[in-house]
Amino acid sequence: MGDRKFFVGGNWKMNGDKKSIDEIIKFLKEEPLDPAAEVVVAPPAPYIDYVSQKLSSKAAVAAQNCYKEASGAFTGEVSPGMIKDCGGTWVILGHSERRHVFGESNQLIGEKVKFALNAGLNLIPCVGEKLEEREAGNTEAVVFEQMKAIADNTSDWKRVVIAYEPVWAIGTGRTATPEQAQEVHKAIRNWLAKNVSESVAKSTRIIYGGSVKGSNAKELAGKADVDGFLVGGASLTRDFVAIILKQLSGTPKTVVPPDVDIKIADRDTWSYMEQS
Repeated sequence: MGDRKFFVGGNWKMNGDKKSIDEIIKFLKEEPLDPAAEVVVAPPAPYIDYVSQKLSSKAAVAAQNCYKEASGAFTGEVSPGMIKDCGGTWVILGHSERRHVFGESNQLIGEKVKFALNAGLNLIPCVGEKLEEREAGNTEAVVFEQMKAIADNTSDWKRVVIAYEPVWAIGTGRTATPEQAQEVHKAIRNWLAKNVSESVAKSTRIIYGGSVKGSNAKELAGKADVDGFLVGGASLTRDFVAIILKQLSGTPKTVVPPDVDIKIADRDTWSYMEQS
């Protein structure tokens, strides 16, 4: 991973109300998050302002989508400016559910990337193949085509975190093996080196999404080109904290205070940063 800061995003999807969100905010505030990790949560659009006001000191807030215009007759859409006005600083774009449930094309996602970056947001653009595409040996072709639409519209790579999310592993309980994830992450990094620049390839974080849990996060995070996670269902639970802390397990500064009530993971996987 080198100098790339570990990144963990929580995509809440279309879940939650103020009562359940308060519970998530409570454990995120109470648990010792890893200061070496960048944490971003993406609530449904109506709650962006609510979450950003309550979580500002612990995590940044993302929208789950936005449109490619500042305003206008686009019923049901939100603009980057609205996201920023509500305290959001990130946006997820091109998630597989946007592509395959709502029919968003590579071209549209590229246009959104360009507009959102120009509007000042940080981006988590998503790429990934469907099961039949993987089985046909087309993973790289599909992912690289998606990457081209993103790269052609990216003006500032410092504000972009690429999420690789194999569609067959999202919400299915199936997870790409660490080796499968590393293979595609490395291919994406090599594509960036060839088509953008070596420096962008080295510095851009590529995170994995697809049924990430506390039980598999450490092994995935151990791969050289896996720089973090975009977490779905587990981000609604205390397991999200375990995922954030996985990279610290076994490091010299990792201790388990005897008075800590460990609810999110067993003592072999729980990490707690010793306060100096």
